[in-house]
Amino acid sequence: MRHTFFVASAALLLGGCTTSGTKDAKDSAGAMPAAAAGAPSVSADADRQTGGSGLPAGYVGRTDNPSAPLTGARYTASGDGWEVVTGPAHILYSDKNVASGSYTASATVDQLEKPAHPEAYGIFIGGKNLDKPTQAYTYFLVRGTGELAVKVREGDKTRDVLTWTGASGVPKEDAAGKASYALAVQVTGDAVKLLVNGKQVASVSKVGLPIDGITGLRINHNLHVRVSPVSVKTS
Repeated sequence: MRHTFFVASAALLLGGCTTSGTKDAKDSAGAMPAAAAGAPSVSADADRQTGGSGLPAGYVGRTDNPSAPLTGARYTASGDGWEVVTGPAHILYSDKNVASGSYTASATVDQLEKPAHPEAYGIFIGGKNLDKPTQAYTYFLVRGTGELAVKVREGDKTRDVLTWTGASGVPKEDAAGKASYALAVQVTGDAVKLLVNGKQVASVSKVGLPIDGITGLRINHNLHVRVSPVSVKTS
């Protein structure tokens, strides 16, 4: 598989946290827990209690950890979107947001508070069987460390398409822990192009990726962000 990257550096993040009860800790931190590499065991980073009441009306979701309730996420209306405090890592979507062929899926995410560990958020596309064990989707993530990644989820497993990579076009959080990202996933005839704040930051081959299906948001655990719903524009 051939990938084209528009990045200023390609340093992999070697450290990270472990999400409590999450099937794949790499979704959250970009690296497997130290224990998985034969190092001493590390403490789990438990989902914080938010006092949430669940998802916005008209939307459904799914947590990475089947035993973690969606009520662990707190959504509050804010402008054209929501202020979100997590809680468990999850996806948010509407069954009406389906895209296929050539299209662009877009959303904005503002990190409002620096997380205790690098935590990610972004857009997923190609969602299928999202309420079943055979769920599948492709997702584009960024985080306040100025990095991006592209992954595929298939059931309770994930695989890397583009591992965590620093990019000059992905802003780093400021001293107050804040950062803003206008994210877009542009599907063309043979590629998936990733854009941040209007600039292409990476491009990967679409071969072997879930592309056609539901689009939505992915928000990892223990975050405080403001997000807009995903919008889709066909080409």
